[in-house]
Amino acid sequence: MQDNAMSRWLSPLMAFCLSFIIIATLAPILGIGAERQLDFWLLWLVTMLILALPITYMEVALAKRSRSTALNALSSLTRDADAKAHWRVVGWLAVVFMPFLAGGMLFNASSMLDGLALPQLALFAGLAVAALLLSLAPRLVMVGVTLLGVLASLGLSMALGESLPTWQVTALEFSEWGAATVLALVASGLGLGIYSQVSLNQVKHSDAASTTVLPVWIAQLLAVVAFGFFIANTQIPAMVFVVSVVTGAALLLNLARQQLAERQLPALVQWAVLAVAVWVWIIPMAGGVFNVLVLLWGLIICLIYAIFAGWIMKISHLRKALNFSNEAVYNLWRVAMRIVLPLSIVVAIISVLGKLLS
Repeated sequence: MQDNAMSRWLSPLMAFCLSFIIIATLAPILGIGAERQLDFWLLWLVTMLILALPITYMEVALAKRSRSTALNALSSLTRDADAKAHWRVVGWLAVVFMPFLAGGMLFNASSMLDGLALPQLALFAGLAVAALLLSLAPRLVMVGVTLLGVLASLGLSMALGESLPTWQVTALEFSEWGAATVLALVASGLGLGIYSQVSLNQVKHSDAASTTVLPVWIAQLLAVVAFGFFIANTQIPAMVFVVSVVTGAALLLNLARQQLAERQLPALVQWAVLAVAVWVWIIPMAGGVFNVLVLLWGLIICLIYAIFAGWIMKISHLRKALNFSNEAVYNLWRVAMRIVLPLSIVVAIISVLGKLLS
């Protein structure tokens, strides 16, 4: 009972912290600056409703069905669906993506410490070592420190930063759909199964998926609202924010290592996967390419999961796991997984590639 009570609030807090941190570190890549474009944020709100909410339900449904974490779950899920084993590759893509994303967070955060007059790669190396070591700390401690760092950096940025510009309405561009989709899916950590992983005890014993999904989804909404008031243009909030990035990255590494351990990989292999995926960011001049790879890799994971849950999984299995009170709600979710999510993600991938080539 104590574990259930802990996971009930731990998962939303983690969703708020990680969403805020990933959004803040990916925002420059997405071209989301200080401009407060009302039309873009309304578009993001739409993607949170029609894309992020269905895939959050999917994560919890798969965990509830398999009663295991994401990587380990795919073995039983593919057997239940009479699906070929190659669908399990999405689990490996996700578990390797987690330390790669952590490395990207640390690499981009290191650029905020330009006031220290040290090379960015040296700063990144120090942050990476700190994150790998901190990943051994208790998960509750990491979430608590991350939350304090996020709240402190947010408060300091509002107190010490410049005043926020006024809201404005601009013409929507095709590239903004890709940015909004990445913001709703990749920057919210969806497709990785991390929120159902933290809430696994609650997921196993809850009757309906909504009790786990809605608090996480609302926390993600609040994270983006908080980001709208965040300005890291002074050194003090930037340094405090980097501390939260390090602990947030450590949390991702901890979650990835747990999934690898549950697949009974040797400890040396677990640490090798984490270290290589993080330290690859130290390659000179590779940061720009890897930043784009983060966006595309995250979208591809969500796309494969959407196809698997929407077209490969058996309808009866998911209906029972979700346990919606209304059949119409389940049908809407099914349409979102089968049609809306795959098409939207493909459009977002085209948008990101188009922006890269332009």
